[in-house]
This record gives sequence, structure tokens and C-alpha cells, in this order.
Amino acid sequence: MKSAAVKKITPILFAQEIEPCIQFWTERMSFQKTAEVPEGDKIGFALLEKDGLELMYQSYASVEKDNAATAQAARKGPTFLYVDVDDLNTMLAAAKGAEIVMPMRSTFYGAREFGIKDPVGHYIIFAQQGVAQQQ
Repeated sequence: MKSAAVKKITPILFAQEIEPCIQFWTERMSFQKTAEVPEGDKIGFALLEKDGLELMYQSYASVEKDNAATAQAARKGPTFLYVDVDDLNTMLAAAKGAEIVMPMRSTFYGAREFGIKDPVGHYIIFAQQGVAQQQ
């Protein structure tokens, strides 16, 4: 049986308000907002991009209008993202002020990593591979 090629996988994170998340990713992590869909006087959906990577946020109100069958599941969160980076210290500086949910640590698989919550409570673990012995 032939299988279809997977071109990319883009996470969608849901929140009551997505404006603080857009600000977090654009101001701290240098992502660009490449698409936005209004929902009343708020933003209902946004697409963020950096170096070919994409991340989507959608408001609960927007998902309820878009697909009522999945709206209840969207509220169950939070989501967990594992973000592999080339400079963990730069990410730590960019995340300053965010709630740390996992202090900096070395892992058995050779990474250094730390975890934060984004402005709406999703968990983001930033990791740099192959540097576990470095401090």
C-alpha cells in the first residue's frame, strides 16, 4: 500500500484569548504573525512562523463556530510542546519572566532543557541536544 508523504505537522493551541500568546511568540521568540482571522473584537485564529516552522493559536469562541464537535475537546488542554533549539541560553533569556515549570536540567539522553508556561498555560520545553555535560 502506498502512503502519502507528510509535508509538515503544525500544532494548534487553544485559548480563551490568543493575543497574549501572539505577543509572547513574536516579541520573545522572534516569530512572525503570518495570518490572522478576527472573531468579534478579538483575534480568533493566528498563524505564527519562523524559519519554516509554524504554530497556530485558535480561540475557544472561534473553534466553537468552526467545529462544534471538537470544541469541547479543545478546552481540555493544556498542550505540551518540545522545542529543540540551537542555543538554550538565548531561549532562557527570551523566556525571562515566564512561569518556570521545569528548572534547567541535564537529561539521560544528552540534552539540557527547561520548561515554561505560555501566557495561557500551555507547557513549552526548550531543549538543546548534545550539551548535557556543559553547564
